[in-house]
Amino acid sequence: MLQSALNYDPEIQHQYAIVVPCYNEEKRFAYQEFKSFAQEHPEVLLCLVNDGSKDRTLAVLKGIQTESPSNIVVFDMPQNGGKSEAVRQGMLFVHKNYDSKLIGFLDADLATHPEEWLQMAKYKEAYPKYGAIVGSRIQRLGADINRDDSRSFASKMIKKIIKAILKANFQDTQCGAKIFQRNLVPFLFKNQFETPWLFDVEIFLRLQQKFGKTTLQKGVLEYPLLQWSEIGDSRLKLKDTIKIPLQILGLYYHYQVKRKPKSILKSKQFKVALSSN
Repeated sequence: MLQSALNYDPEIQHQYAIVVPCYNEEKRFAYQEFKSFAQEHPEVLLCLVNDGSKDRTLAVLKGIQTESPSNIVVFDMPQNGGKSEAVRQGMLFVHKNYDSKLIGFLDADLATHPEEWLQMAKYKEAYPKYGAIVGSRIQRLGADINRDDSRSFASKMIKKIIKAILKANFQDTQCGAKIFQRNLVPFLFKNQFETPWLFDVEIFLRLQQKFGKTTLQKGVLEYPLLQWSEIGDSRLKLKDTIKIPLQILGLYYHYQVKRKPKSILKSKQFKVALSSN
């Protein structure tokens, strides 16, 4: 461990960066899984964000940082800001301090494994015309997707509302695995999100607001995951689920009614933005 710390080289380049928001994860943080992944993939930076945890999460994160200091960094938020703010702060921190070409995020519970996140990133590189790639928990032959059926009706209703607002045939906007081309990060994450749970939808609304309504179809790629598991102790409770439809309508008003841009950039300009540094 000491030798690893002594060999730390801040100039090491990380082609990919994963932001992992962590709140009160002391007892369930997947220490060994993250440690093994970091040591096997030095080209991937893990940015572990402590979201003002009340337990010893920060100590756990600093501990794993000593195990692989060349590609694990801890970003500490003294006060709890919620998942959306932890992701936002982490994405901006990575963009400012590292040169990773693809920057994204992943849930700390490992519902999606970092190995599959990396597969997503490499798949995105094979299709550079897309500015973002997002995980999709589609049930299909050969895939091990385990979701709580008790949420299926509410999820279907929410999905229909989101599709109507985004005007795009999204199969899954809420999966916790997403990756963005570096130069989209400042625009997408500069401002705080309006909602704590629907920031994924806000990201797509921001893309549409800047680059036009056809952006999602032409610039975002859904990636069917091979494995995803519903993890217990979900932070999203029933009372929060009930509020979601109203929050979605609030987002529609905020992004598509209240803030109608004076001029809409065409998809051609979106491609120019993706190709610029």
